[in-house]
Amino acid sequence: MAHYDTIVVGVGGMGSAAVSHLAKRGQRVLGLERYDVPHAKGSSHGVTRIIRKAYYEHPDYVPLLSRAYDLWHELDETHPTQLLHTTGCIVAGPEGSEKVAGARESCEQHDIDYELLSAEAVAERYPGYDLPDDFVAVVEPDGGFLHVEQCVVAHVASAHRHGAEIRAREAVLDWEPTPDGGVRVETDKGSYTADTMVVTAGAWAKNLLPILESQAVPERQVLGWFQPNDPEQFRPDSFPVFIVDCEEGYFYGFPEYGVPGYKVGKYNHFHEQVNPDKMVEPNRADERVLREFTERYFPEAAGPTMRLETCLFTNSPDEHFIIDTLPDHPQVVVGAGFSGHGFKLSSVVGEILAELAIDGESRHDIGLFSLNRFH
Repeated sequence: MAHYDTIVVGVGGMGSAAVSHLAKRGQRVLGLERYDVPHAKGSSHGVTRIIRKAYYEHPDYVPLLSRAYDLWHELDETHPTQLLHTTGCIVAGPEGSEKVAGARESCEQHDIDYELLSAEAVAERYPGYDLPDDFVAVVEPDGGFLHVEQCVVAHVASAHRHGAEIRAREAVLDWEPTPDGGVRVETDKGSYTADTMVVTAGAWAKNLLPILESQAVPERQVLGWFQPNDPEQFRPDSFPVFIVDCEEGYFYGFPEYGVPGYKVGKYNHFHEQVNPDKMVEPNRADERVLREFTERYFPEAAGPTMRLETCLFTNSPDEHFIIDTLPDHPQVVVGAGFSGHGFKLSSVVGEILAELAIDGESRHDIGLFSLNRFH
C-alpha cells in the first residue's frame, strides 16, 4: 500500500492549490479527484470568477486577499495563459445598500483605493451600465476576474513540477484513522495511507465528513451568457466586473471573455438545496431570471442567449468559510463551505491548508473560519 505525507481529496479550485503548496514544501502528496482535472461538475468552472478586495462580507478577508493577489501574480509568471485580469470591480446598489456600505468599510479600514460614483457617472465612464438614478457604486480599480479552469490547470502544473502525484477519475469511498495517527483512504481503485489528509471535496465533503452534514450544504447555481448588441461596451477593457444589490436580488457579472457573451449570475439563484450527483440542467426559468435582470440594468447586453451552465455553491450557515482541523482527528484538515465567494482566495487557502497539514497551524488569521463556531 502506497504511503504519502498528505492525501488531498478533491482537486478543484481549493484542492489544486493545496496540492501545489504541499508539493512546493517538499511533501510527498497524492491528489485524488473523482472527475476530470479540471471538470465542470462542481464549483470551479464557467470561465471566470470575480476577484476583489472591497470585501463587504467581512473586513477580515482583506489581508488574505492581499496575499491571494500576490500568489496569483506569482502563479501567472509560470503559466502561459493569463490568469488574473484587472478590469476594475463595481459594487452597486441603492443608497443604504448593505453591500455598498460593506465594500466601503473594507476599503476604508484597509486603505484600498476606490471611488464612490453616482449611477450617472458610472454610465458616462462605462456605457454598458444603465443603473437606476438612485444607485451608487463603489468602484475598485484593482478588481477583476480570474480564468477559473486555467487557475486549476496552473496549480496542478505547479504541483506536478514539484513531484506531486494526482489521480483523476478515482473516487474516494471512505477513510479511517490509523493507529499511528495517520489515515487510510479507500477509493474505487485502491487503498492509500498518509500522515495527514486534506478534504477539499466541495459539495461532496459532507459525504466523507459527517460533521459537515449541516455545515456545508450544496446549492444549485446557474450562469448565463448573452450576446451584447454592442460588443465594444462589454470588452474587458471597457466593462468592469460587477456586483449589483437590487430589488430582484443580488447579481454578479463579467465582460465577454473566453466564450461568446457577457456573463451574469444571481447569488443563491433559486435557493435550491441539491444532491450534487443529481443536478438539473439549466431551463427557461433559470434563463428568465438572468435575462430580466440584464434587460433592466444592462440592456445593451440582453441579446440572444449564448450559453447556460450550472455550478454549485456549498454554503455554510453564516456564509463564511470552514478551514480547520477535525476536533477528534487533528491529522484531517478541512476546507469547505466557501459559500459562493471562495475561488478568488483559493491561492491563499491552498497555502493555509498546506500549513495546517504540515505544521498544525497557519501564519494567517483564520479564526473566522473555525469549525467550533457552530457548536
